[in-house]
Amino acid sequence: MTTQTVISLLAALTLSSNIAFLVLLLWFFLAKSVKGLAKSWSKIEKSLSIKSVRLALLFSATATLGSLYFSEIAGFEPCKLCWLQRIFMYPLPIILGVALWNSLKDSFKYVLPLSAIGLAIAAYHYYYQITGNPLIPCSTVGFSVSCSERFFTYYGYITIPWMSLSAFAYIFLLGLLVRKTN
Repeated sequence: MTTQTVISLLAALTLSSNIAFLVLLLWFFLAKSVKGLAKSWSKIEKSLSIKSVRLALLFSATATLGSLYFSEIAGFEPCKLCWLQRIFMYPLPIILGVALWNSLKDSFKYVLPLSAIGLAIAAYHYYYQITGNPLIPCSTVGFSVSCSERFFTYYGYITIPWMSLSAFAYIFLLGLLVRKTN
């Protein structure tokens, strides 16, 4: 499988997860105002809550393996903000895998802070990459590439920081959902 094929696949997964996220968000807000949708939303909410550890494990493992693919196989050198995101993503598959294996119910109390911080870093990184205007300078001192460098852009908006942001957002929202339903 070529690098271009893997990147296209990850971009398509990101796009489909973004669409699913928007559909769920729309359904959530419509359920507040349309009586018939409130019951269906509670079923969706319950189903997502039950599957939350598996879904979060899937997102975190995909993000972890994707980032390793980008740096170790595709040869994209990670910048300092990429490394910070990795620090918060890499423990998640381990925590969620152990939680799934041992049927632990409280794993999201560890996952939520990691995903929230990672989400904030990814959001800043994407902002910086798109605008080129750093709120906080991301110096390229040492051997790091510039944090504003884009190795690719798919569908007009999907870059590596956006992929990271999408994974962190889903994991964070699944964690919030579990806290709400428990």
